[in-house]
Amino acid sequence: MGEKSKNGTKITILGAGNVGATIAYTFAVAGTCSDVVLVDINKAKAKGEAMDIRHGVSFGHNVEITDGTYEDAKDSDIVVVTLGLARKPGQTRLDLAQANVNIIKEVMPQVAKYAPDAIYVVVSNPVDILTYTILKCTDLTPNQVIGSGTALDTSRLRSSIADHVGLSPNSIHAYVLGEHGDSSFIPWSITNIAGIPMEEYCEDQEHADLDEDEIIEEVRKAGAEVIKRKGATFYAIAMSVNKICDSILRDANNIITVSTLMDGRYGISDVCLSLPAVLGSNGIEREVSPKLTDDEVAKLQNSAKALRSVIDQLEF
Repeated sequence: MGEKSKNGTKITILGAGNVGATIAYTFAVAGTCSDVVLVDINKAKAKGEAMDIRHGVSFGHNVEITDGTYEDAKDSDIVVVTLGLARKPGQTRLDLAQANVNIIKEVMPQVAKYAPDAIYVVVSNPVDILTYTILKCTDLTPNQVIGSGTALDTSRLRSSIADHVGLSPNSIHAYVLGEHGDSSFIPWSITNIAGIPMEEYCEDQEHADLDEDEIIEEVRKAGAEVIKRKGATFYAIAMSVNKICDSILRDANNIITVSTLMDGRYGISDVCLSLPAVLGSNGIEREVSPKLTDDEVAKLQNSAKALRSVIDQLEF
């Protein structure tokens, strides 16, 4: 069960619910790694999901997919954390905080014991709080523990701007920073297309001005809108986690907005939130600190305060 192949790459996924199972499926379709281990308290569910995906791999990449226990995380290159309760319609990510903190506190020290050298990619919500919790309850280092953070918000933002200007989202350089949640913000001062500031581009190409307030609202509420309609979100988050994991396994040095422990940048410490980071085989290879306007720095600090006030109300 879950033995690492000699030359392969191994990812263990904790939690085989909608998100965990879809991530496993995405890894299999993309051929991201050679081995996937699904671990869930509901062993039958983990086994069923692994079997279902395994039955299809002859049509694509040969990915070994098994179910296992915490111990099977041994020798993982990456551990993806999707543990905990999912958000229900009308719930904020922060409403989930204490219940999921308790689950993380119980499970993560056990897993970290078996996979002390893995890179941990945290997906469960509230992701910034749980990334912080994992750092507090284990001996893992800050470069090893990466929250999926605003990677998905950034993708949603790029799609939104792309629709507005009639381009591919890949040609839009824009970021969502801060909390993966209500206090996130868009640093418009560093948003550009082909090196041209957003506003100038719209003027030059005769596009209507972007309604900046409308766009950040759309991005913040995107997850809730999907949950309202179909009960859960899992495809887009699986695609963003796949990109993060692929960047780590290939040592790709991609810049992605992910949640990491702040240590004095922009006057913020002892809280996890999203800023651009270079991702490679050591996890966070380097932090990137774009030059923000004073107003944007204030928004980032405001986001940190919102997260800090939640941390102060929780029991770790």
